[in-house]
Order: sequence, then C-alpha cells, then structure tokens
Amino acid sequence: MEYFNHYKIRNYPIFVAFNHQLMVNSYFSSKITREKKEFRLHQHAMSVWMTGLSCAGKTTLGLALEKELFDRGFFIQLLDGDDVRMGLNRDLTFSTEGRTENIRRIAEVNALYNYSGIITINCFISPTHVIRNMARSIIGPDRFVEVFVKAPLSLCEERDVKGFYRKARQGLIKDFTGIDSPFEEPEHPDLILETTTETVEQTMQRMIAYILPLIQFKPA
Repeated sequence: MEYFNHYKIRNYPIFVAFNHQLMVNSYFSSKITREKKEFRLHQHAMSVWMTGLSCAGKTTLGLALEKELFDRGFFIQLLDGDDVRMGLNRDLTFSTEGRTENIRRIAEVNALYNYSGIITINCFISPTHVIRNMARSIIGPDRFVEVFVKAPLSLCEERDVKGFYRKARQGLIKDFTGIDSPFEEPEHPDLILETTTETVEQTMQRMIAYILPLIQFKPA
C-alpha cells in the first residue's frame, strides 16, 4: 500500500510515493493492533468518502448516515469540509496546492481513526482524480469507500443559501469548484447517489445496504 507525500517545487504540488504500510507497521509495531480495537468495538473500520459539488448534499447525507449508524450501535466520526477548514486546516487556501494539502491532512486523520477501529464519514468536494486517489492511497484501498453525491450545477446553485456560487460568478470568490475551478466526476465510484431523483430516506436505504456489510464485524 502506498501513499503520496506532498512537496512543493516552484509553487506546484507534487507527490512522492512511499510504502505507507511499512510506515504504519513500523510506527505501530508496539501498539495494540487495529484488529484488537475492532474486536473491542465490534465493527470493521472503514472510511466513507463523499465527493461532489458544493451543495450537492454531501453533509446532509453524511449527517443522516452518522445518525443511522450510531443508532445501530456503531462508533463513527463525521468529518466535514467547513468544520475542518475552521480548525485543523484554517491555514490553507483554496488554491490547487491548498486543496491538495487539505485532503492529504484529512486522509492522514482518517488513517489514524481507522487504525483505532473507528468508522469515518467524510464530506469533502475533493474535486480531482489525483486528490481522491491520494486520499485512497493514504487511507488504503481496502478501507476506502468512494461515494459520488451527484447533482447538476444548476441545482447546487439553487440550494446555495450562503450565496457562494453567486459570489463566485461575480468574481468575488476565486477558484470556486464548478465555476472557475473544475470538478472531475469519479470514474468508478463505489456508489453514486443521485440527489435530484431520490429523497434522503431513499438514498439512505441504498447507502446502508451497501455500507453495512463492509463495517459489520466478522471475527477472523
């Protein structure tokens, strides 16, 4: 399993591949294993990664999923873009480099949560294939569930009560995804949620049906 370390050369982000599994095994060699923690929590730690345009419905669905899993007895942590930008990543911009570092840090946090046996739900635009693949590599492909929350740009603009899209179109916000910064739709997501044609309840049923078998504890 590899992950990509982030460096900057002439203001352009690049990634250098390292063997992440070797690092984890070395660093945690004297710790309680992930398997023992999963046994204690009676769950299989996974990272559910919701990607999509701003106002597509990621946070709404993430909160609903968090409550549903909590009510079923699972121990989870929700990570949302706005919350993270207010604390851990408040020093980052929305440039390509800043977005990349934002997701790198979040992915590393996910890896730590997963090693502790905790299921994570992530609500991040994460607009490019490169950024999402970096997150998958850091977390681990076997622990990463990519969920594409799909909604057309026009609908996202209608839902935008904060007026970010309007400000972006007026030039008041730069590098806004969907306006003057691209969003690359996932090519092979594990799950596609069409928020234009389904209710939250219908979408939740499909999410639970897919995710539940992945996080249910199965003794070795």
